[in-house]
Amino acid sequence: MTVALIIAGGLMLFGAVLLIVVIVPWTTITDKPSALVRPRTAPEQEGRAIYIANGCTYCHTQFVRNIDWEHGAERIARAGDYVEEQPHLLGSERTGPDLSQEGGEHPDDWHVAHFVNPRYTRPESIMPAFESLGMRKIKALVAYKQSLGFQMADRRMERQRYWKKLTLDAYASGPVDNVEWLHSWVPEGWRALADPYPTTAAGLTRGKRIYESFCIGCHGPVGDGMGPAEAFLAPPPLNFTILKGRSISGGILYYQIMNGITGTAMPYFKGELESEKIWDVGNYVAVTFIGQSDAGTSTRSIPASYENQKGVPR
Repeated sequence: MTVALIIAGGLMLFGAVLLIVVIVPWTTITDKPSALVRPRTAPEQEGRAIYIANGCTYCHTQFVRNIDWEHGAERIARAGDYVEEQPHLLGSERTGPDLSQEGGEHPDDWHVAHFVNPRYTRPESIMPAFESLGMRKIKALVAYKQSLGFQMADRRMERQRYWKKLTLDAYASGPVDNVEWLHSWVPEGWRALADPYPTTAAGLTRGKRIYESFCIGCHGPVGDGMGPAEAFLAPPPLNFTILKGRSISGGILYYQIMNGITGTAMPYFKGELESEKIWDVGNYVAVTFIGQSDAGTSTRSIPASYENQKGVPR
């Protein structure tokens, strides 16, 4: 081991680090905005400043990698998405979900309730409450959140506003007509579909656990739509108890839990809950709050191996 060898080795190591950390990333730099980028409005800029001041970037990233397969991963992040961002808010931790394409995923009132107290909309959230900011700053934060994704977010927001008006009109028509209108948008095949899993104590226990983890903040502990988020939401969450005596199939509940109801605070859960969990929570709602369930009454089929069904080969 000579001094010359040590120096040469050190230079080679430095050169490798320089190449990987500086030169290769530098080649991706661009000053050309991507096709989605648009100028931010004044409320969006104010909300961005509030987002920075409150350290939101420490828990939320704003970029999607090609290995991501989760909320907002419809489009991989590109360098041109960030050319007007000073400072950029890429972030490095995903304690909370990535927000790069958050705009339009939820209506404004959902976000207001979420910022006032995240447990209202996400009962198990570890995000701190921001009610102390005051409603003006919260609405600015909402404006910024709804801009994330730029023109993709704008299109989603147009859809939210369009359906918001329709859902408010339906709610104003009274509970019977409102439920009829909501269910009319469920495809016929789903309306006629029974819950394929029989009601069991274990299934109801799983359903209750899922309800408490995702639903109780809006629909309330007794399913009457009077959870703590209700005060911020228009139209308010559905009161399941008004469905008693109506023909509500497991398929209707499944479809609306899976896809949500655009224009309302009811989000889609198809990205978070596997199929059986949706059936379980739907059956829990049916049994506990509606008082009727079609679980296990579907037509003859090959049962899952763990189900103890009567009248089928073992």
